[in-house]
Amino acid sequence: MVGSALTRRLAAEDCEIITATRKDADLTRQAEVEAWMAKARPQAVFLPAAKVGGILANGTYPAQFIYDNLMIATNVIHAARMVGVEKLLFLGSSCIYPKMAPQPIREEALLTGPLEPTNEWYAIAKIAGIKLCQAYRRQYGSDFISAMPTNLYGPGDNFNLETSHVIPALMRKAHEAKERGDKEMTIWGSGSPRREFLHVDDAANALVHLMTHYSDEQHVNVGSGTDLTILKLTQTIADVVGFKGEIVKDTSKPDGAPRKLMSADKLKAMGWHPEISLEQGLANTFEWYMSNNSR
Repeated sequence: MVGSALTRRLAAEDCEIITATRKDADLTRQAEVEAWMAKARPQAVFLPAAKVGGILANGTYPAQFIYDNLMIATNVIHAARMVGVEKLLFLGSSCIYPKMAPQPIREEALLTGPLEPTNEWYAIAKIAGIKLCQAYRRQYGSDFISAMPTNLYGPGDNFNLETSHVIPALMRKAHEAKERGDKEMTIWGSGSPRREFLHVDDAANALVHLMTHYSDEQHVNVGSGTDLTILKLTQTIADVVGFKGEIVKDTSKPDGAPRKLMSADKLKAMGWHPEISLEQGLANTFEWYMSNNSR
């Protein structure tokens, strides 16, 4: 999803876009990554590739989440340095922050407390990626930077209910409930946790902005600066989809962290601001899903 959004965004720039698909290289395999880098010789690298998923996927596949993401970060960052890449931007996730971090979460909160247990495997791998960029900057002078996007959504998202994040999962559930004529749909947990969301096209704009305007060791938050409860999000998605039934809470399921709102003050001070409202973004995403849900 993020890679596709970056490709769309970079098409407006005066640059040649080089992509590494799964057919070109398995990023968890060092030899394949080094061979691709040596052949392609990119000047700048965006690294959004990752194994991602929601609470269910993280709990079901913890070994895959930590191994795959550690390998992707290690192999790409090391190979980039070996071939002399001028600049690299590594993408993390808001889950890197402590579960009970003060809100809104500032960049300085990293490693100040315990992680949220439901996604710590993914978080540890992403923290390692940040530290890799910092270490290569310190030891080799590599201009490698990191950005921490909030929860992203949009065209190209993953709508598999076993591995998807909250927005595509809720959108698919609401649509299928509407199609069946159900009088209710069930959501995990109490509905009270608050989450922040950013459309992937806004995120792509932010990442290009950072690539061209930022060079420092500290990672930078990429977020909208506003949040809402999962229950309110579900109601908003139901309105977009056209589901009129009741929303039922399954409180036997975990909530995850009570709140995750990131401070985007650092990025906004550099001149970037989001442009797509949540309602606009959800409508855009649902339109994409309806055109592609046969996949």
